[in-house]
Amino acid sequence: MEWKNIYRGILMGASDVIPGVSGGTIAVLLGIYDRLIAAINGFLSKDWKKQLGFLVPLGIGVATAILLLSHVIEWLFEHYPGPTQFFFLGLIIGVLPYLFRKAEARSTFKGRHILLLVIGIIIVGSMFFLNADEGAIITQLNTTTYILLFISGFIASSAMILPGISGSFMLLILGVYPTVIGAISNFQLDIIVVTGIGIVIGIVIMSKIINYFLTHHKTATFAVIIGMVIGSVFVVFPGWPETPALVLTSIVSFAGGLFVAYILGRVEY
Repeated sequence: MEWKNIYRGILMGASDVIPGVSGGTIAVLLGIYDRLIAAINGFLSKDWKKQLGFLVPLGIGVATAILLLSHVIEWLFEHYPGPTQFFFLGLIIGVLPYLFRKAEARSTFKGRHILLLVIGIIIVGSMFFLNADEGAIITQLNTTTYILLFISGFIASSAMILPGISGSFMLLILGVYPTVIGAISNFQLDIIVVTGIGIVIGIVIMSKIINYFLTHHKTATFAVIIGMVIGSVFVVFPGWPETPALVLTSIVSFAGGLFVAYILGRVEY
């Protein structure tokens, strides 16, 4: 068992709760994205036992973060949204040099890879212009509601596994984010199970697509992935702080993100 995957899973799970921050991005920052995709695909093959050592601790970390940290993340995002986003901004920017080094961009990237990188930036950066309405918590649960939650989970997880595209943000766009987060906080099992099934199926299908491209077009895929991570900077950026106190807090948070990125770079890369 790769028990250090627990802390990796905690980081991924915590980020998935925040609209605008992608668990796929955190997996890339941690240097485990390609292994994660391969493990998910391998789990559905005859060699599934080999993948348990990687996936089980990671799953424990993700579940722990979502169940125990959802209140904390909600509180931070509600009361200090700017500084919280500046922390993730520092984390993303701070690890970019390590991502370029891992992809060996200096020696492998050619003109077409730069173009793919720019396309990745545009795909994710364009989400900045989407207006997401949180909507109200759904209280009337019927067949139509459950179908909506299943489809929302499927779409969100398909986005979640792509770097730079936040699954929580997709739930916001679909208008079910407060319902899902409220269900997690209050342990409403019917909502959790239905949405969870959609999430699992979405992750499996999207991981197979990504695994194909990582296997057959690795450099080009890494170019798009890095572009998506860069594009997420525009989505996560909360705007300039309005008061001196917020400016100072945001600077400290951003510096904290850079420091964590440096530590992650030293440990993971």
